[in-house]
Amino acid sequence: MPHFTTSDGLSLYYTDQGGGAPLLCLPGLTRCSRDFRYFAPFAAPYRRITLDARGRGQSQYDPNIMNYNVVREAQDVIELLDHLALQQTAILGTSRGGLVAMTLAARNKDRLSAVILNDIGPEIPAAGMQRIMEYVGRAPNAKTVETAAHQLQTFMAPAFPDIPAARWHEEAQTFYDQDTDGLRLRYDPKLRDALLEQAKQGPVPDLWPVFMALDGLPVGVLRGANSDILTAETFAQMQTRLPQMRHAEIANRGHVPFLDEPDALAVIHSVMEQLQ
Repeated sequence: MPHFTTSDGLSLYYTDQGGGAPLLCLPGLTRCSRDFRYFAPFAAPYRRITLDARGRGQSQYDPNIMNYNVVREAQDVIELLDHLALQQTAILGTSRGGLVAMTLAARNKDRLSAVILNDIGPEIPAAGMQRIMEYVGRAPNAKTVETAAHQLQTFMAPAFPDIPAARWHEEAQTFYDQDTDGLRLRYDPKLRDALLEQAKQGPVPDLWPVFMALDGLPVGVLRGANSDILTAETFAQMQTRLPQMRHAEIANRGHVPFLDEPDALAVIHSVMEQLQ
């Protein structure tokens, strides 16, 4: 399994498959490279790279939890690109991964060829963050994947009304590892502590200038029609401010679309075609 070592000594897991234009896939806050398994069958035209952020998936946990922040994670991306001898890459960023992509546009724009944001923007509603904080860092009360899948389906049904039970089972397998005592998170539970400590440092800065750093790049934005993280109002304002961006609202999806939906794929491929 490929790993590389960051400048501060952590071992991070990545994958690197296929040919064509490089497309680095960055997952959400508590997720890992498995997040992009539904997209994988449609990614044949690209060199698909994934990265498990520090403390997630198969990457090493950070003993300094305050390093679980977007700026450090963006630096990890640059160090992965250097490790792979890649001058530039497109980024497909889901949720937290999209925040990392926007941060890179503001700090290292020359390393980006395009950016596609999956259900994330420069404004995150308090209600959406509150929902996320209800589960981050907390082990599930379910003791089996089957029970967790049923709970996921029940909880997520309002935002994802047409998803069959089999996919929720697969999602539960992505969220958790089964051990003798029940289910274990596939990320460092102290990520929760990091978020709480960072919240004490003051209000979230204005992210619109960070979003506008994408100007001049091929850009795509996806929104789940039922999302509580990227609102319809913010999505519309993003289109106004970057009218050249490709965009789609994905029906019957909340936070986040799975990336195998036809409308989502159309945006991804449309942005990547601009690199040819």
